[in-house]
Amino acid sequence: MLARHGVSVTLLALHDHNEGAQAPRLVERLLGGARLALVSDAGTPLVSDPGYRLVRAAIAAGVPVGAIPGPNAAVMALTLSGLPPHPFLFLGFLPAKAAARAAEIARIAAVERAGLAVTLILYEAPHRAAEALAALAEGLGPGRPAALAREMTKRFEEVRRGTLAALAQGAEADPPRGEIVLVVGPPEAGLAEAAAEATLEDQLSAALASGLSVRDAAAMVAEATGLPRKQVYAAALALAAR
Repeated sequence: MLARHGVSVTLLALHDHNEGAQAPRLVERLLGGARLALVSDAGTPLVSDPGYRLVRAAIAAGVPVGAIPGPNAAVMALTLSGLPPHPFLFLGFLPAKAAARAAEIARIAAVERAGLAVTLILYEAPHRAAEALAALAEGLGPGRPAALAREMTKRFEEVRRGTLAALAQGAEADPPRGEIVLVVGPPEAGLAEAAAEATLEDQLSAALASGLSVRDAAAMVAEATGLPRKQVYAAALALAAR
């Protein structure tokens, strides 16, 4: 981009492996009067990209920090998905390993059963898109409306819409390439209300099955139901002991 516009500046790589060490040095330069720009190869800095530690260090040092709006794959995919645009929850990347990914999806499902009803936005690597969609279909329901968006703002921009199950099959048959965003619609109308009416034991069982500890499961269910924490914690202990 710089070459295309005839701009000649010094470039410095900033990534997960060196940001901790580079941030203090860069802040020193800023305090000395230097002006720096943080740019991502694709997407928006800090949004599943490096930059958070640098920005936090600059703010702590009293250095003015500004931003120039630009393309954001998550928001673009949301607007093109045809799914409810708000409220939404950006979750970044799911774990790469199958067991950890399934556990994370189970936690999301447990929170939905406790009343969360939002559109979910996730990033994914193209070679894992099919298995991630299949895992989401298994954990959240095959009929959930969703969208797979790729290469936002680029030449081969594409949005595939359908159910999680259909998108998983499509990604398996025709693997997507490039930068991938998965958008999952909220639970169907009435699911959150039905969950609120479920018994305390049902909600605790779902929370514990998702991998939460007894304490965390009790805290989550207590907040969702409004019941006293001591009462819910006692019930969780009894349930876990069975």
